Amino acid sequence: MSSFIHDNTDRDRVRHASDIVRIVGEAVRLKPRGREFVGLCPFHDDHNPSMSVIPAKQIFHCFVCGTGGDVFTFVRKMHGMEFREALEYLAERAGVTLTPRRAPAPGGEPAISRRDLLNINAFASEFYQSVLRHPEHGAAGRNVIAKRAIAPEMVARFGLGVAPDRWDGLILKARASGVSEDQLVAAGLIRRREGAPGCYDQLRNRLIFPIQDQVGRVIAFGARKIDPEDEPKYLNSPETPVFDKSSTLYGLHQASQSIQHQRAAIITEGYTDVITCHQAGFTTAVAALGTALTARHASMLRRLCETIILLFDSDDAGQRAADRAAEVFFSEPVDVRVCTLGSFTDAKDPDELLKREGGAERFRAALDASIDLLEFRYRRLADLARGKGPAALQKLLEDELARLVELGLSSVDPLRRALIMRRLSEISGLSTDVIARATPTGRRPRAFTAEAVPQRAAPARLLPADWLLGVAIIEPARRAELTPDERSMLASAAYSSEVLARAVRHIEEAEREGRACALSDLLARLEEPADASTLVDLHLRVERETEADAERLGRLWRDCLAQVRRAAGDGDGEGSALARLAAARNRHAALGGDPRAMPKPRRAEP
Repeated sequence: MSSFIHDNTDRDRVRHASDIVRIVGEAVRLKPRGREFVGLCPFHDDHNPSMSVIPAKQIFHCFVCGTGGDVFTFVRKMHGMEFREALEYLAERAGVTLTPRRAPAPGGEPAISRRDLLNINAFASEFYQSVLRHPEHGAAGRNVIAKRAIAPEMVARFGLGVAPDRWDGLILKARASGVSEDQLVAAGLIRRREGAPGCYDQLRNRLIFPIQDQVGRVIAFGARKIDPEDEPKYLNSPETPVFDKSSTLYGLHQASQSIQHQRAAIITEGYTDVITCHQAGFTTAVAALGTALTARHASMLRRLCETIILLFDSDDAGQRAADRAAEVFFSEPVDVRVCTLGSFTDAKDPDELLKREGGAERFRAALDASIDLLEFRYRRLADLARGKGPAALQKLLEDELARLVELGLSSVDPLRRALIMRRLSEISGLSTDVIARATPTGRRPRAFTAEAVPQRAAPARLLPADWLLGVAIIEPARRAELTPDERSMLASAAYSSEVLARAVRHIEEAEREGRACALSDLLARLEEPADASTLVDLHLRVERETEADAERLGRLWRDCLAQVRRAAGDGDGEGSALARLAAARNRHAALGGDPRAMPKPRRAEP
């Protein structure tokens, strides 16, 4: 944090200008509950809303995994941002002008940081868009866009561009702008020549599709060939510290608000499918980036909506894709449906269908006729079972049951599990009891759900000094009741974590500056998101214990202060630690010294 000027001032201004409910609500679908909002926690595998957002305090907290903090904590953890990234992102949203940064000390930052990569991607995206507008170099790309009937507003909305038909177009622009080739290489935009000096543009002569994260930052690029002779048809940026294919959905930035509003998402198979869907008014469309759907994709979407519609071809490849999707979404608490266009049109994909007359109506009809993902799977299973002899049918059923157990059948909602058993009964002709007895047990479910952070154990026992800190966070004026000796005693008292001990030191610093230190002030001084979680957890535990009642807070304050006194000196007589400290302060002051400068007493060894 030493590289910023007046960091806390900037942070305070940005925090006051940012609405945490709106920020969190863009990533997680929130529902009002009294004076708070609740939603699925994005920081662990949450199937029941366990995260609260408290507008009055401008904090969030998950009572299952313990993650909590202010708006900066959420943005940093949710979007993988460093503090400065989060500060600038929120400042831009809120229209706050930040204090200019000092130049970093030599060696103070990595050679190519996450921030560098994001800046390089933004630079490249602007370059590709400018080429698209160029009368000569953008002509071929504009022709492709016209043939695909992509409207100008969609070109702007998705930031489409063109990489020029030359080996060094981006390189020359970068040199003129003071951008190093090392940074372009790290971003996957250029490659070093093998066996020869120099580099070449990776995405030359292609229509460019910027890939954005959920908050709109360009993190990578997709590129479609312009020349029919070029191969492959599509190229994607390699994975980098800011780009992970398995947790990125194309178009999610543009679609997230519609997804939350309509409580549904459509997953298509390509860039142009997404763009054409949005152009036709189906603004909940997104796409995986050339990979199968993953648990991370599932986790991202289930926090935003209740229904996901998967668009698959009706051929064998589409059937296999549906099987993989069933495995990913099997134990997720979201309704997943499969839509195949073959029953409604001979168009091979939404892009082709929506450009036909009446295509939007046919597409809507196909979406409305979509069927539950497991039902889609079991219709295929029924086709396989038709005409099978007893031995083959038994093998088919055993394989399916074993697979369901691997996917987490035991953790599925009981009602849904009963429906699965009934459907298998219909397919096999066996009773549900027989199928239940044939279901394997004792096998560990295969992990297809979102990556889970370890859920915390039972809350640790708070020490008396911890409780005092929690009361002081809720009612900062309580600290004014302390004598200087009691302040020193609390500064050296035993705390359950170093985070809380640091918080006390921050409070002391603020008090020396003549300021009270509430929760928001402390969160502004803590650098690590995990520290913020610890502090918010303490605050809420004390608040729950006392119901924030002034009388109960006062009683807790007095009781815990007495316990800390006893631990410090075993009484209040002449031989107690407090008495000795008071005498030492008097002698020090009599000699003209400043009592605040005295060393803090050490706690006696147990």
